[in-house]
Amino acid sequence: MSRVFGPKELLDCYRRGVFPMSDDRDDPRLFLVDPDLRGVLPLNGFHVSKSLRKTIRQDVFEVRLNTSFSRVMELCAESAPDRPSTWINSPILNLYSALHRVGHAHSVEAWLGGELVGGLYGVSLNGAFFGESMFSRVTDASKVALAHLVARLKHDGFVLLDTQFVTEHLLSFGVEEIPREEFQRRLAAALEVDAQFGSDTDVAGAAGWTGVDVLQLITQTS
Repeated sequence: MSRVFGPKELLDCYRRGVFPMSDDRDDPRLFLVDPDLRGVLPLNGFHVSKSLRKTIRQDVFEVRLNTSFSRVMELCAESAPDRPSTWINSPILNLYSALHRVGHAHSVEAWLGGELVGGLYGVSLNGAFFGESMFSRVTDASKVALAHLVARLKHDGFVLLDTQFVTEHLLSFGVEEIPREEFQRRLAAALEVDAQFGSDTDVAGAAGWTGVDVLQLITQTS
């Protein structure tokens, strides 16, 4: 990807249903991906295990929005025992940090004892949210962040949560795999929806929600 590529061009890619990746965090090149099969997490069919419900209800983690976006990306890019290599390179980090500054890229963060221990980031565009990556340094931290994301998207009027691919981790939450044509149809409908991510959060990135609030939002159907 040699041409000038900034936030505007990145959003245009998402409108078309494609997204950038790299082969490795040490490879500076980017390429666009348009999968034949796409992962989508139904907002009205999000599965939460009994043990995770208990963790959410007990408010084990403090969950914040958009307070450490670049740090979330950096931690997503780090190697982990179950993920020896990642695709988040310096151009990706810089590009999405720029998108965050203009209000279209967001982080959901799980904090414990003042330390960032889990989270995820993604892109919002009208009524669609495109999940990019997540990390966890403490058991259930990224799962709690994902549950808060789903609750947030439902609260804010989003209709599509794109996970790009289907992983074993996401299968436990009820992710679906759909053909490209069906994804394009759902994306077109979502782009007609007016939604704004995190519009009611305070300056500290907190919405004032308890785990009980989150669970109620997750189980509501629209």
